[in-house]
Amino acid sequence: MTGRSFAVAPVLLAVLVASAWRAAAAAAAESSSAADLIDRLPGQPVVDFPMYSGYITVDELAGRALFYWLQEVPPEAQPAPLVLWLNGGPGCSSVAYGASEELGAFRIRPDGATLFLNEYRWNKAANILFLDSPAGVGFSYTNTTSDLYTAGDNKTAHDSYAFLVKWFERFPQYKYRDFYITGESYAGHYVPELSQLVYRNNIGIKKPIINFKGFMVGNAVTNDHTDYKGMFESWWNHGLISDDTYQQLKTTCLNNSLMHPSTACNNSQDVAAVEQGNIDMYSIYTPLCNQTSSSASGKGRPIRRRHRWTMGSYDPCTESHSLVYYNRPEVQRALHANVTGINYPWVTCSDPIYDYWGDSPITMLPIYKELIAAGLRVWVLSGDTDAVIPLTSTRYSIDALGLPTTTSWYPWYENNQVGGWSQVYKGLTLVTVRGAGHEVPLHRPRQALILFRHFLQGKAMPQNGTVS
Repeated sequence: MTGRSFAVAPVLLAVLVASAWRAAAAAAAESSSAADLIDRLPGQPVVDFPMYSGYITVDELAGRALFYWLQEVPPEAQPAPLVLWLNGGPGCSSVAYGASEELGAFRIRPDGATLFLNEYRWNKAANILFLDSPAGVGFSYTNTTSDLYTAGDNKTAHDSYAFLVKWFERFPQYKYRDFYITGESYAGHYVPELSQLVYRNNIGIKKPIINFKGFMVGNAVTNDHTDYKGMFESWWNHGLISDDTYQQLKTTCLNNSLMHPSTACNNSQDVAAVEQGNIDMYSIYTPLCNQTSSSASGKGRPIRRRHRWTMGSYDPCTESHSLVYYNRPEVQRALHANVTGINYPWVTCSDPIYDYWGDSPITMLPIYKELIAAGLRVWVLSGDTDAVIPLTSTRYSIDALGLPTTTSWYPWYENNQVGGWSQVYKGLTLVTVRGAGHEVPLHRPRQALILFRHFLQGKAMPQNGTVS
């Protein structure tokens, strides 16, 4: 007995040491996340859910750190899925757009100092993780200036993946939670590229740290040729351009890169812009903000969002409100943001990131095919009053996948009103939202929340009834 006990003791000791190490690691992770807990934002109403925000360093040598803002469901609704939201640009902040005027918990009042609760916030259905990406966007930063001029799809995807791995270590309670990636506009590149990276890195792991289930994109840059084709056709069909300009655009742009067009294509788009006049191409039936926005500079930027319309009543100036709010020192302190004391103002979109964007593949369709074949959930949504990445573009891009239809085109309903239309393909669901522009949750917040709930449940949109 003595000999056997002596032999087992080192094993027991190893188990105890390992258990103690795990407990210490968990305590350290919990302590780390606790430091990111938001006490209360300036001007914030009382809420029943916790929020966290802070930085994750994704490259120690370069000093690249990405800023996140987590808005959880109320504690009694846990466990709920975790959903990452990415805005595009490239170069635009998810805090500025997704969190502050679309699906986030709050809206900013015109005074730029107080917040009100978004009735249709997505953290009613899931824990929402907003990420400013790449470094140099929003509150995310880099200590290497050249990073601002060498950004591109590949680096962005790998930095976002590095962020996720470290973030799950800081929040271990989410490691095995159902996880989805969502976004809009140029995030039509970010979302599938990051999804592919997560999927491939999960292969061979029995219990992946990232329990990835699928992705959803809205009014998404997908395939340059069909994006251009649908864009110009939509402009012509809506009477925004002349016959001659329509033909000129098709001649000079159809075989171009969306992010790196030729001079001839740029010139054709300049002619189109003159004919279109001073309207919001991201929402062609809504008025412009009469204030000047620092991120509204530059012509021929097909993916940037410049003017906004808020829920309930018109307020096309919400971007201007965020410029005031997020530049307040007390707001930055409450968010644990700008910890390095950057000496320039916070902006909604970074011009250097956009102007010097590097690699931008001409198509995401091969990634769609790979992830659909893997059995992941893939949804594509489209606001039908957007003229930048219009529904026409999205339909052409989906058609190029050659997927068989399982449920033909049909209207979906909410409160006995048509909310939009849908078609279900083998491996992909398309949902349109009637009357929504480029930012669907901004223009049609109620319908967007219904759509989001159905996406999480993997259920087709309702064909009749009073869905709420």
